[in-house]
Amino acid sequence: MKTENYISAVTLVVGGTNSGKSQFAEDLIVQSGRPRRYIATAQAWDAEMRAKIKSHQVQRGTNWKTVEVPLEVEAALLEAQPSEIILLDCVTLWLSNLMMDGRDIEKSFSSLSAALQRAPCPVIIVSNEVGQGIIPDNAMARTFMKHQGHLNQLLALHAEEVYFVTAGLPQKLKGA
Repeated sequence: MKTENYISAVTLVVGGTNSGKSQFAEDLIVQSGRPRRYIATAQAWDAEMRAKIKSHQVQRGTNWKTVEVPLEVEAALLEAQPSEIILLDCVTLWLSNLMMDGRDIEKSFSSLSAALQRAPCPVIIVSNEVGQGIIPDNAMARTFMKHQGHLNQLLALHAEEVYFVTAGLPQKLKGA
């Protein structure tokens, strides 16, 4: 991401679990110098997830406006101010929430795509790459992988910049 007076409208940061993608995305946000809005999609269903959410909050510090939105991400994107920059972390958990709630996945993806095109400020999106492992042994997990792969491709199409993070090392896949 460029920090000199230009911020990509949409930046996608993908990587595996604990790859350093969220930290990299947060660093991009901080470098922008803009007021920071964090759209959090995680739901704390158990003690481990509560601890992970708390760890992310401590890591970010207090200079963020956090909006917890497990399902209606589109509205949260459109509520931002033009001077801000948004971190949407993460669309993988958002997809899980949609599936668990029985939502129409394709309709939700279309709605997110439209909201990204109308967002009033730059958006950095964090997503998991789930297609580099073994094929799961159950239908729900395979359906999730299919949807996540489609979502990542859709977001990469919209994004001006795309990064892949492995072992904390970002690789730029798309953008100047």
